[in-house]
Amino acid sequence: MVQPTCPHLTITGKGKITIKGKNIPYIIKRSTRAKYVRLEVRQGTGLTVVIPKSYKIGQIPGLLEAKRSWILDKLAKCGQAQLLSAENKLKNGDVIPYLGRNLEVVRRQNLGNTDSVRLEQNRLVVTLGSASSELNLLLEQWYRMQAARLINKSANELSAQLGLSYNQLTIRGQKTRWGSCSHRGNLSFNWRLMMAPEPVIDYVIIHELAHLREMNHSKRFWELVAEHCPRWRKHKKWLKNHEAELTAKLPL
Repeated sequence: MVQPTCPHLTITGKGKITIKGKNIPYIIKRSTRAKYVRLEVRQGTGLTVVIPKSYKIGQIPGLLEAKRSWILDKLAKCGQAQLLSAENKLKNGDVIPYLGRNLEVVRRQNLGNTDSVRLEQNRLVVTLGSASSELNLLLEQWYRMQAARLINKSANELSAQLGLSYNQLTIRGQKTRWGSCSHRGNLSFNWRLMMAPEPVIDYVIIHELAHLREMNHSKRFWELVAEHCPRWRKHKKWLKNHEAELTAKLPL
């Protein structure tokens, strides 16, 4: 079937840019109507760069580099993060963030033993005990266990500071949320928060705890957050800038 075309748009080239270890292909379209450069990210087509007729193609790599965070964010929201990371399955010697610092992944095959993950200074030593063991799956399980331990501890301490109490706390793998608070007082947090710096994690916990008092994002809500997390804007921005990067880690 012939796809409909726009007479003012002409495909003039293709390219690929590497952003944070991910190879991202793009299509260049020249437009007779466009006055400015426009970036488009759509489901199925990926990244498209629409340029005016006088724009020089050699300027595109620099433009994309400046927009790298925006591009990764849009690709993630279009469901492309898993596709981008499919070729980036972790292997021996790769690095992965944990509490804001990079750890080297050390993969060891030791058939007949129990699967295990150990934190040794700046290394995560993963022992695969069978031929069917998967590095990424073992690491995700380890991150989930750390999240259950550390987030529960911080939530208990911070809830006491705020003078609030919650019902239950669960660790999940949400694709679009870092945390949530239900009307029943149940809290939920994304295990990938363990990749973020601890002050950022505390911000997310405080954010959800504040919803126990203000189930909205009103002025009073943000005043409560600011009272216990004065740098919340910085932490919120950090999460936004690193969202695509963190959600693309540990693809299964």
